[in-house]
Amino acid sequence: MTLNSLPLSYCTNVHPGLTVAEILQKLDEFTIPIQQQLGAPLAAGLWLAEPVIKEILATPDGHIRFAEEIHKRNLTCYTLNAFPFGNFHSDRVKENVYLPDWSDPERLEYTKGCARVLAALLPEDTEGSISTVPLGFKQFEHAADFSETCVEQLIELATFLNALKEETGRTIRLAIEPEPFCVIEFTHELIVFFERLYERAAKKQLLGIVREYLGACYDICHQAVEFEDIPGSIRQITHAEIRINKIHISNAIELTNPWENEAGRIQLAQYAEPRYLHQTIGSLKNGDLYRIVDLTRKFLLAPDPRIKDTKKLRVHFHVPIDAVSLGPLGTTYQELRHALATVKELDYAPHLEVETYTWEVLPDDQKPTLVEGLTRELQAAQKLLKTLSEID
Repeated sequence: MTLNSLPLSYCTNVHPGLTVAEILQKLDEFTIPIQQQLGAPLAAGLWLAEPVIKEILATPDGHIRFAEEIHKRNLTCYTLNAFPFGNFHSDRVKENVYLPDWSDPERLEYTKGCARVLAALLPEDTEGSISTVPLGFKQFEHAADFSETCVEQLIELATFLNALKEETGRTIRLAIEPEPFCVIEFTHELIVFFERLYERAAKKQLLGIVREYLGACYDICHQAVEFEDIPGSIRQITHAEIRINKIHISNAIELTNPWENEAGRIQLAQYAEPRYLHQTIGSLKNGDLYRIVDLTRKFLLAPDPRIKDTKKLRVHFHVPIDAVSLGPLGTTYQELRHALATVKELDYAPHLEVETYTWEVLPDDQKPTLVEGLTRELQAAQKLLKTLSEID
């Protein structure tokens, strides 16, 4: 199977925007100039926060008028990022990005709204996808029936998506996105949850609908940070009959032998910033892993005693995908290549989206203009996809 031939998508969660006017202004300021620089069609993987969805759907034809605004800009949209519910650009986002979780009716209603808007945006004969939180954040307290409630709400969403298909003719699938320190973070946790989901759906005689409309978003950065075997992970998910509806083409930071690499530790400390959560996993020289919920400068510069026995550190910080290294720091670029090569084995083509949302919080000496940086990154992604597509 070849990789998806739709225009490459980039996720607009990199741009602030809590109103329709702000969303359109950012498309004019950044997305259209990037498309012009690329000289090729570009898909906007829109992030539409809950206030934006509410504004669009406040009138019966709001989603139609919004779609007209996107189309007249000659932009394509076939996927939405419905992971961040609220302001993804507040001074401190961190663990708040996982709220509301999938046990909360607000998460369900927001996702339904996203699906209704996406149905209006989809080009003819194109299927849609919506990425979402991996149920919730492990560090939060959850009710005893948390998992069961999530299952019920996801089944309700699947039936809604099926009804939306009957109403509009548009197929839109949910993509649950595993992430470090979340309720679903490891491949085996995704598989176990879907087994439970399928079991419940079968009892409701809705298994076919759930299999059709619910699947996974595979964020390459996230699974690389977990030190998972990326090709093996993708094959396990497929073997478990979980459809991978979306791939986030993303790159994490890697620091090898941090004890000896003081320059690397000093530079990595610059990435420990206050807005986003930077889950960090260390691989010790004996093969064991240790886990840090959020990277701190003190851990690196004090340094923490574990540093001495650490072979590699991987950090959840989405860095440009064209970066094989960042000065004394490495990246998980090779894992990215392995993932995309493995995706070619599937008998369908998941949506492909570049998701580097951290440009604003990159260290100053690593920060190009946003149009320049995103254009360069998307060009690199297009080149890589073309190279992989040509390999038998």
